[in-house]
This record gives sequence, structure tokens and C-alpha cells, in this order.
Amino acid sequence: MNSKISTARLQTEIKPAGMNKQLEKIWWVSLLVIFAIGIYSIIKGYFLEGMSSTNLSNTVPWGGWVAFYIYFIGMSAGSFLLSTLVYGFGMTQYEKIGRSALLSAIVSMITAITFIFLDIGRPDHVFNSVIYWNVTSTMSWEIHFYIVYILLLVSELYLTMRKDLVDISKGNGFKAKLYRLLVLNKTDFTNEDLTRDRKVLKVLGIIGIPLAIFGVHGGTGSIFAVLKARPFLNSGLFPIIFVLSALVSGTALAIAIYVVKSKAQNRPVDKPMVRSLGSMLALFLAIELGMEWYEFLIGFYGLQHEEITTIKLMMSGPWWWSFWLFQMGLAMVFPLIILFIKKTRTSIYWILAAAIMTIIGIVGVRFNMVVPSLIIPTIDGLPYGNYYPNLSEWITTLGLIAMCLIIYTLGEKLFPIEESETSESDVNSYE
Repeated sequence: MNSKISTARLQTEIKPAGMNKQLEKIWWVSLLVIFAIGIYSIIKGYFLEGMSSTNLSNTVPWGGWVAFYIYFIGMSAGSFLLSTLVYGFGMTQYEKIGRSALLSAIVSMITAITFIFLDIGRPDHVFNSVIYWNVTSTMSWEIHFYIVYILLLVSELYLTMRKDLVDISKGNGFKAKLYRLLVLNKTDFTNEDLTRDRKVLKVLGIIGIPLAIFGVHGGTGSIFAVLKARPFLNSGLFPIIFVLSALVSGTALAIAIYVVKSKAQNRPVDKPMVRSLGSMLALFLAIELGMEWYEFLIGFYGLQHEEITTIKLMMSGPWWWSFWLFQMGLAMVFPLIILFIKKTRTSIYWILAAAIMTIIGIVGVRFNMVVPSLIIPTIDGLPYGNYYPNLSEWITTLGLIAMCLIIYTLGEKLFPIEESETSESDVNSYE
């Protein structure tokens, strides 16, 4: 009898507070409509017309989809690194965002891979890199890193939830049946099981740090940095800037998800945690701004015509608004001002505003990494390139972003992503 009461109580604790039904209905309908339109665009344009349905060309072969690919890769790596504060280093003050950060990392990775699959035109060719591993290819290494990284993320999320999965599997209904399958009909979760899972989590978290930094997002930056024909990209700073940008985007995403979800579900917000994350975001933004300064300073001092022309194109060309409004404004300066002024840096709503600005602004950062450097011809006398995403590319992009939000929302509803009180008390064993 006590066991049944305990299980029922745990299910009540884990179940998220009810979101306004009308708000939830609007959320689902909006996402499904946008996703359906995106799928229609993919079928009508991409599958029937191929890459000719985009504004890409031989001169500018990378565009909006590559920009969103590295955008979501950064979100994934940053979210994972944030989760390691809890599961790798025992920083229990961030425990409320631990599972959510891991789920965000998985969903962001799925979305990033979907974007790049569309861009390469023949996603089945990816298997060639796995079967015929060219150890001198940065891209080949990157694909292997992605596979290991996704397996690590799924393993970590499973281990963080396993105790709750076992407890809820004792009940009835669809979730209980699913959880019994996931835990292989395990009915008892002992302290020894919990201790072992925590030790494995700590090891996986520590292993994942260099994997995320050097293999996943730093590795993605290396793909750009080894392009010798593009002086602006061919810099040792580029992989480091990618990693810093990942930390910025991951922290901003964690703040936005936690605060918005708490408000939508009428849950109290952990203000000290959000303020601490806001301070962390400010630190990462300040470091990234310093790295950006050195990136452009070295570019100007190098006196290479192609690099200087690329920087001038970013700052004063047709895409000036992407650089000044999105990259420098929304992604860096405006959030930094909010997070440094005493009155606003303690306000949850202002911290949320800074996080949302950063999330939106980083789209411009990614776009500026991809497009302007390809516009400038590699040899004097060749024509300049030209690119801006067309309507089909934008519709497809919005459809994939809706897919990302649908998968994340399903993950929240299907699995115990919210920490139960029992689970929260057990996080001390991470230390």
C-alpha cells in the first residue's frame, strides 16, 4: 500500500504543472501548421526541383541552411556543456535545468543534422564517410564525432531519468508500459543503482567536455578554418570563437526555456539560479566580444585584400544590418548592457529579454560566418557572388525550426524531464 502511495506521489511530483489548455492548443496548432507548410516546401521545391529551388550557386554554395546547421550545432554543444555543471561537477544550483539541457542538446543536434542533410543534396553519401574513413578529412572526423556525441547525449539523459522511469513504470497507462520497456522491466531501484548511475554520469560528462569542445563545435569551426582560399575563415581563432559562441547560445537557450516554461506552467521561478545563469551569460558574451575584436583587428592588420574586402562587405555592404543589428546589437552589445546594469541584471524578465535577444542575434552571427566570405571572388577579375535566402528556403527553415520545437515539446510530455523532489535531493551524489 505504501509503495502504491509513494509511486502515485512521485508521479504527481514529476508531472509538470498544467499549462493553460488554450495556450497549449495554440502552441500545437501553430507548430503543426508551420511544420506542414515546411514539409510541403521541401517536397515541392527540394525533392522535385533539387538545389535549383534555392538561391545557392557554384559561387556561393553555402547559404542559410548551413548557417542554421552551425546555429543548432552551437545550441547543442552549449546546452550539453551547461548540463555538465550538474552531472560532471556537482553544481546542484543548476539542477533544475540539467535534464532540459540534455534534451535541448539532443533535439538541437537532430535539427542541425536535418539542415545539413538538406544542404548536401545527397544525404546518403554521408555513409561513405563512415564506411571509407579518410583520416585526413576534417569532415570525416566530424561525422564520427557526431555519432559518438549523440550516443553520449542519449545515454546521459537516460541515466538521469532512470530512477524516475523505474518508479513510474510501476503504475498503469501508456507511459508506465513504455517506461517498463525502457528499464527492461526493472522494478526496484536501490541506492547502489543510483550511486552507480551517478558515477557513470560523471564519467560521461567529463568525457563529453573535450568531445563537445574539440570534436563537435570546435570541429565544426575547424571545417571553416581550413578553407585556405577564404582568408577571413582561415584563422586559428575560428574554432575558439565557435566554442565561445556555443557557450553563449547554450546558456541563453537554457534561461529562455526554463523561465518561459515556468511561467507557462505557473511554476515559481528559481530566481537565484536564473540570475547566476545571467551572470554566466554576461561573462561568455564579454569574452566573445573580445575575441571578435581580435578577429577583426588581425583581419585588418593582415592587409590581405580578400579579407579586408570581406570585413568591409559585412560592415557596410548589403548585409550591414545583419552585422550591426543582429551580430553586434542583439547577439552581444544589447544583452551585455542589460546584464551589466544593476537594475536590469537582477530582473528575471530583463534577463529573459537578454537571453531571447542573444538567441535571435546569433542567427546573424552564423549567417555572417557563412555568406560574406563566399561573396568575394578568390581570384581578382572573377565576378562577385550574390546570395540571399529565397522564400522556399525561409519556409523550409521555419518548418525545420517548428520540427525542433515539436520534438522538444514531445520529449517534455513523454519523459520525466522535470526533476522530481526525490531526484533533486539525489543530485547531491553527483559531488
